[in-house]
Amino acid sequence: MSEVVQAGDVRVAFERTGDGPPLLLIHGAEASRQMFAALVPQLAPHFTVIAYDQRDCGDTEGPEQPASLADLAQDAHRFIKALGFKRTHVFGSSFGGRVAQALALLYPQSVDRLVLGSTWPVPRSYEELCPDAGRLGQLRRGLPGTADELAGWFFPEAFLQQRPELRRVFANVRPGSARSERRAATVQSTLENGVADIVAPTLVLAGELDRVVPASVTLAMAHRIRGADAVLLPAVGHVTAMQAPEVLAQHIVRFLNH
Repeated sequence: MSEVVQAGDVRVAFERTGDGPPLLLIHGAEASRQMFAALVPQLAPHFTVIAYDQRDCGDTEGPEQPASLADLAQDAHRFIKALGFKRTHVFGSSFGGRVAQALALLYPQSVDRLVLGSTWPVPRSYEELCPDAGRLGQLRRGLPGTADELAGWFFPEAFLQQRPELRRVFANVRPGSARSERRAATVQSTLENGVADIVAPTLVLAGELDRVVPASVTLAMAHRIRGADAVLLPAVGHVTAMQAPEVLAQHIVRFLNH
């Protein structure tokens, strides 16, 4: 059931499911908490799973001004406190992994264990690390006409054949709005801090077939975060929470309960 809570100047929309230690799920750039719909039931027997919408996403309401990555980390920190928790486990996917990194770096006392999926390290930019960033940007600007091709970046072809409706998942993206432009600027922001300063026990997960953030980019983070574990998910693309929720949950539960 959807809930809302005031966290600073942001009215955060979220869903809370299950029992056990709190686990915060942080969604990607163009997504909302709905991207975790198939993952939450896999995690709820083990954790109090909290999936929320970031500012300028989903049902969350906030100031109509550009936000930085640091602002999103502060939002998450305030949100955790508003729910009455001192600290939570955190899973961040794609750009949500950047928010999770920022939260772990700026508010380390808020993060118990950290899971980073299909993401790239602060402070470096997406364009710097991912050689196909230019083509991906062209496809995003070409929506909705490019929806089919863009889906092929986020999901492997074999999976799209099983779930053909996902070929049109990007077709409903709204034309440019003030909200979407603020979000795009937020996604471009970074921190001065680097991942080597993360102190939370960390697991890094990457999809073998990820075209959006190559697995090598994500897995390289494990060498820079002290004591981090790394897992490559065979035959999985970028959106692990939708393509392989059972497998993803197994790795998250194993690591968080270790």
